[in-house]
Formats: sequence, C-alpha cells, structure tokens
Amino acid sequence: MVQAQVQSTTDGAIVFDAALGISPGPEWFDAARWAPLGRVASGRGGVVFVDTPVGACALRHYHRGGLAARLSADAYLWSGAARTRAFREFRLLARLADSGLPVSLPVAARYVRSGFAYRGDLLTRRIEADTLATRLSQGRLDAVLAQRVGRTIARFHAFGAWHADLNAHNILADAQDRISLIDFDRGRLRKGQLAWQQANLARLHRSLVKLGAHRVQDFEARFWHPLLAAYHEAMAAKALAAPESS
Repeated sequence: MVQAQVQSTTDGAIVFDAALGISPGPEWFDAARWAPLGRVASGRGGVVFVDTPVGACALRHYHRGGLAARLSADAYLWSGAARTRAFREFRLLARLADSGLPVSLPVAARYVRSGFAYRGDLLTRRIEADTLATRLSQGRLDAVLAQRVGRTIARFHAFGAWHADLNAHNILADAQDRISLIDFDRGRLRKGQLAWQQANLARLHRSLVKLGAHRVQDFEARFWHPLLAAYHEAMAAKALAAPESS
C-alpha cells in the first residue's frame, strides 16, 4: 500500500510514499542534479529516467499544451494543494496501485508555488518495457498481445479509471508481454458509462492509425478486432461478477 505523506518546503510541498523509508527533497525533482552522476536518460514527452536512492524512476515536469502553452509553458493557476496536477496524479496512481491495477508506482510529487501560479513534478517507478507505439514500429503486434491489451484496459474501465490520453505511447508491454498504463495526468475515477469507455478506445485506435497501423497488413483483423473482443469479453465477465444492486 502507498502511504502518502506530505511535507512542506520553502516554496510549496512534496507528497511521497512514506513506505520508502526516506524523505525526498526538492533536489530529487531537478534533472540537472542527476546528470553529472550519469543517472539521466531521456524518455518521451519530457520524461527523464533517473537512478534515485530508491531505484530507477521516471521524472516528469508538467507542461501545458495547446493554446495555453503560448501564455506559459509550465505555470498553472493555483487553486489549492489538493488540486495541483502533481498531487492529483500521485493520489490517483496510489489508488489504482493499491487496487492491483498495473500502473507506474508513485514515488513522490511536488508543487512549487509563486503567487497565483504553481509548477509541478512527478516521480514514479520506472517500468522496463516498450510502448505499444514501439511495438508497432517494430512490427511486433499480434493477436495475443492485442488480447492482453484489451483485457488490461477492461480492468481499468471496470474500476472506473478514465485515462485522459489513452494512446499507443501510454501503454507499455514488458518482456513477458505484461501490460501497464502510464501517464494519468488529468485522469480520474468516474462512474462506469459506455460513452467515455468507448471514447477511450476510439482515441487509442486513432493513435495507432496515426502512427501507421493502417499500413500494416490486416491490422484490423490481426490486432484491433482481437483487442476489442478481449475487452468486451472481460467487461462482460466483470458485469456478471458484480453484485446486483438492491
């Protein structure tokens, strides 16, 4: 179980897993600090992989997207510590992990406040795995992998976990083809509804097509249809296993 504990800093606060047995300081969120030690490797989307005192982690600085990025690349409007992107994602990941769902375990998150704005960072355990996008580029998509992806997404949906950006870069497959989901920024728990669940799947499909899946021979029949079949089968099984409401 993740034991969330908050400690104040001079300009904000850090929430971390007390089970680590160590209290991360602000320096843990400074990628430049790790670089001279040879402990930094670049990942996707501004993520850097760092070798911390508690093991290999992924460090992400929150960046704004779209039109908002023109005003500020990484500053968000302050509306309370609990509503910061970093703290919200840390607590959601902790909830998902404690429920047995395959996510990157939260290590620590922080916000740095400046007046009416704040900036944030998140540290999670690194998962040694390929993204689904990488598997696609390598021609390593098959029906067995598709079924595992479909069943994993169904587990999250049955729990009510909505992923704000379910795309091929945020689904991981390790050497044993175990599937995990990452990057739950802006994600949340929702009441199970077909609309958002199907929208999640449609977003994933668009992502795969954008990355070139339409050029893969029989992609729909060999990968996408098995994924959907496994997803719907798992969701049906979850529904049958759920206790009837009174």
